[in-house]
Amino acid sequence: MTPVIRVDDVEWTYPHAERPSLRGLDLTVGEGELVVLCGASGSGKSTALRLLNGLVPQFHDEGVLTGTVTVAGVVTTAVELDALGAVTGTVLQHPRRQFFTDSARDEVAFAMENLGYERERTRARVADALDGLAAFVPLGQSLQALSGGQQQQVAIASAAAHEPRVLLLDEPSSNLSVDAIDRLAATLAALKDAGTTIVIAEHRLRYLQDVLDRVVVMRDGAVDVVWTHDEFREISDETLAAEGLRGVVTPATLPEIAAIGASAASPAASVPGAALVLEGIRCTLGSRRVIDLDRAAFAAGEVTAIRGANGAGKSTLARIVTGLQRSAGSVRLDGAALSLRARQRASAVVMQDVQRQLFTETVSAEIALAGADAVATDADAVLASLDLDHLAERHPLSLSGGQQQRLVVAAVRVAGRRIVVFDEPSSGVDRRHLQSIADQIRRVAADGAVVLLISHDEDLLALAADRQLSLVTPSSATTSPPTPASVKEMT
Repeated sequence: MTPVIRVDDVEWTYPHAERPSLRGLDLTVGEGELVVLCGASGSGKSTALRLLNGLVPQFHDEGVLTGTVTVAGVVTTAVELDALGAVTGTVLQHPRRQFFTDSARDEVAFAMENLGYERERTRARVADALDGLAAFVPLGQSLQALSGGQQQQVAIASAAAHEPRVLLLDEPSSNLSVDAIDRLAATLAALKDAGTTIVIAEHRLRYLQDVLDRVVVMRDGAVDVVWTHDEFREISDETLAAEGLRGVVTPATLPEIAAIGASAASPAASVPGAALVLEGIRCTLGSRRVIDLDRAAFAAGEVTAIRGANGAGKSTLARIVTGLQRSAGSVRLDGAALSLRARQRASAVVMQDVQRQLFTETVSAEIALAGADAVATDADAVLASLDLDHLAERHPLSLSGGQQQRLVVAAVRVAGRRIVVFDEPSSGVDRRHLQSIADQIRRVAADGAVVLLISHDEDLLALAADRQLSLVTPSSATTSPPTPASVKEMT
């Protein structure tokens, strides 16, 4: 099989890093192969993808690179990034960082327009991509207003639209619902059948087992173990666990909280004694009704999972609760109605894209900032419990995605707020650190907070959640026009 990707004895050290992120990396990928890179957080998976699309070293141009990288016959250090962009398509772990436009149509067309494709070819490719998205993504909505999972689906369509020889995906399943993951697997199978070479960095592996050719396990920036397709199918979950990898996913079964309204999938009667009560919550974005809840009640000291398909309104509900999104209705904590500002003061959030929550120059300073107004907490113990203590003096933006995720979880842990929202906190997190994140989420609840956990990660939900609120898109979503009440807070 003709090699499309060849990585020969590469060592890479990020600017100001004390040790290499990649060391002696060798990798060959043939035409039309699908290769999965996996391993613990910080093992070098995402950096290896940046190596293949030229971001390493051309974007991080102060780092130190040795060895050679060839992609589709092009030495990545010998050409401009736009030349590499013509032969590769990339989907980042947090796709909002890679959007250049504000609509799905424009985003899908963007690469082809910049590469000078003929207009008719561009139109045909855009039409095909939008046909595939239309049933699952509100195409008329701003990309920034889409859910994380919907943004992920647009990013994948955009990366593949110009028919690159090589497609690179970083944790593409991290924000997707079960049905969206099934569609992702089918899309990857079709691209592979069409001859596209695909490299995926992932923690969740089983959804790919029918389409992958090899699984490459990385450790400390180098290849540790390689499994063929047949070998991987025989690998036990116990062996995967020993490598810090995810195995077969068993859906978590949780009781429903008290909730009624068009957004509630399983209406349940109200119960007394709830600490956080939502009443008459209506939120319309554009012409789309996103949330419609007559009442929902959440207990303090428990972790409530917010579940539903991509676009069901999970993150929107979290923004309403924490005062980051206006809506009709009232939010009450311990019987007192909270204004937007009061909700913001009472809340802490772990966002899907945690880089937006990192403000200081060291890990220890980040924790100190988060706990500045809180009750005394053993910050060192929190860092140690999340395997971050040895990184205390590192710059937060130099950490891997999984390490950054755990850092923000640690910051929320020491902040001591009454309402805490975790929005996909296990994105980019390996199996070994999943338990430590679940432990921290439970400790936040044990401290007396109302904890909302938005996640498609069934492994995390089984470890961390007590109850669930299942959301569906209200049936009036596409027919109800925006009203003044939908953009005013009523308390």
